[in-house]
Amino acid sequence: PCRAKTNVMFLKTHKTASSTILNIMFRFAERYNLTVALPANELLHLGYPETFQAQFVEEFQTIGQNYNIMCNHLRFNPSEVQKVMAANTFYFSILRNPILLLESSYVYYKDDVPAFKISKDVNEYLASPMKYYHPANYKQNIYARNIMWFDFGYDNNAEDNKKYIQTVLKEIEQNFHLILIADYFDESMILLKHTLCWDLDDVIYFKLNSRSQDTVQTLTPESKERVKAWCSLDWELYLHFNQSFWRRIEETIGLKELENEVNHLRRRQKELMEICLLNQEAVGKDHINNKALLPYQSGAANILGYNLKQDLDNRTLRTCQKMVMPELQYMSHLYAVQHPHKKRKQLGLP
Repeated sequence: PCRAKTNVMFLKTHKTASSTILNIMFRFAERYNLTVALPANELLHLGYPETFQAQFVEEFQTIGQNYNIMCNHLRFNPSEVQKVMAANTFYFSILRNPILLLESSYVYYKDDVPAFKISKDVNEYLASPMKYYHPANYKQNIYARNIMWFDFGYDNNAEDNKKYIQTVLKEIEQNFHLILIADYFDESMILLKHTLCWDLDDVIYFKLNSRSQDTVQTLTPESKERVKAWCSLDWELYLHFNQSFWRRIEETIGLKELENEVNHLRRRQKELMEICLLNQEAVGKDHINNKALLPYQSGAANILGYNLKQDLDNRTLRTCQKMVMPELQYMSHLYAVQHPHKKRKQLGLP
């Protein structure tokens, strides 16, 4: 028997299914009455894209190292994170295939990122990225190149140099106990459950912050190859940790057991969808009945959400609400619970 880990830091990377993990972390924190390191004052994330500092956390001066969970967007900075999190904290993050990631970023950040804004579509952008991408605008353009590398705290415009890459990979391995892979999300949840010694219901989820299929742009075979070259730092990062992910599974769970547990997870998820959801699937932004459950909408993406069944008993309703609650609303809810004397967060949502 092992004991559930309750001091956990999740580095939330962009466009990697990390909003779904954030929801898992928030629900776990509520279930066990844990303290979450939430963004201070008007901040909606932990200072991103600035490099993280302890002062970005609400009441850091008073609470000190007594936070249990940290999972909002930040740009990783180990020495400052260690000021907030206990010495025995478990660190993990998630990566995604950079080819899929870049297309997702393109659609999601189309209106905000200069390099994306002035190109017609993702294939045109990738045909000659340097035509649109000006390193001088690097703060606005971080989503347009090696975004995962940047989130881990490194220079996303650094030269692709073998020795440098090896050094960074080693550092990440020293700072993080586990790196999950978004392309194998259910397998990742099973590995996380085992590693943290959590229950199945702690890692059960409904997919959050995903977008409608009609906003997905199809990459040409040439574009896919170009992503590997243009985002070569992210590509190396992904290849390295995809290997270590599968190695870890074979050493700890085994593929046969993994398959059983993934099937169990999916059955339980389906069961909860039948209990909670009106159409048993996510719906487009215009079809979300309760506007309080509308996710933040960005760029050219149509971010999906959920409708809950009517007439659920109070306890079931609470469980279901938490599972479908979008990131900003959940953060604001926890903030009000943890810091009742503070002014409510202004989310700019309906």
